[in-house]
Amino acid sequence: MTTITLDGYADVREAFRLRDLKQALYDEGGVVMADCLLVLHGEDHRVRRRVENRLFRRGTFRHWEREFLHDVVRDTLAPFAADGRADLVELGYRTIMSLTALVAGIDRPTGSAAEADALYRYAKKFSEGATLVHTTRDPDVVRAEVRAALDEFDATFMRPSLERRRALLARHAAGELGEQDLPRDVLTGLLRHWDELGIDQEILLRECAFYLQAGSHSTADAFTHSADEFFAWVRRDPAAAEKALDDPALLQRCVHETLRLHPASPVAQRRALAPAVLRGGTEIPEGAFVVLDIAAANRDPRVFERPDEFDPLREVPAGVPRWGHAFGGGTHACIGTELAGGVPAADDAEQVLGTVTLMLSALLTAGARPDPHHPPRRDPNSSRDHFASYPVLFR
Repeated sequence: MTTITLDGYADVREAFRLRDLKQALYDEGGVVMADCLLVLHGEDHRVRRRVENRLFRRGTFRHWEREFLHDVVRDTLAPFAADGRADLVELGYRTIMSLTALVAGIDRPTGSAAEADALYRYAKKFSEGATLVHTTRDPDVVRAEVRAALDEFDATFMRPSLERRRALLARHAAGELGEQDLPRDVLTGLLRHWDELGIDQEILLRECAFYLQAGSHSTADAFTHSADEFFAWVRRDPAAAEKALDDPALLQRCVHETLRLHPASPVAQRRALAPAVLRGGTEIPEGAFVVLDIAAANRDPRVFERPDEFDPLREVPAGVPRWGHAFGGGTHACIGTELAGGVPAADDAEQVLGTVTLMLSALLTAGARPDPHHPPRRDPNSSRDHFASYPVLFR
């Protein structure tokens, strides 16, 4: 099998937009990823994306940020700050669990710590299953663990959430409830378009599990890396870093620069359904396995000056997002880009800071700093750029 690796910014950008390159990164993780939005192709993807896009609108993001996110970030951080210490990996997951559950359509009837702990555990296991291609463990063992976690998640959270929404939709159909009374989440959207989508309950389970893990894993990962890069920036240039504490736009730039340097998925993988020739001359034969090296493309010196440096003040060429290809591109661009990364003020009259910026701001305002006696550790079970733990202390 022919394997072609693309690592230039322009080549990766073009490849993301080629319709005959089919998603192939998550083939190993089918236990949780099969038939999910991220792996669908062609008409199936177009129809599913159209249904789910209705939820991921900028007005919804603004509503969540104003009415929901600030309180979640504050309330999750408070006990850790009061205790004087936290692990950023755990803090990141716990903070984002409420939002990802809301987006997926997973109810938390009591809002208890036990529920949060369970969702946190499931999300981490689902994430391990989705990224099986990069695991350093026995893949069959991981698949068995993920399947067991899916069954538990289904019984504990999924089925009650499903039945509640079916009841609400029945009442809506009978005229007892208005549109404003229905949940705005993925599960409700899929149920409303059940016949059109042609899905079954197992696909429904995996789709909600996918949203739970994708949103929490990538956001928690970006949060930890953003804090790490900011702490290093403070050591190098304390005056510049200090300004970001009172400048939300600059702090958002810190997050975007972190996403460029540490994309949640360092590579994308595609399989060519038809031959193609890129503008730069690279020929892709039918059947070829195409690796899009996002990490390398995001450090392309032809696009980013001093590409390996963390510099939130850098300027980027017109048309180039500050985060590079961290959110993918084309029809498979991350559906939650604006929810996680926000919308810079220059692009919109009303800025959306994004989840990661809100989390980082709250952390720094609370006076977090790395624990000098317990240095951060990388994840030994993955070849990806993840932290297993990142202890911090609070003033």
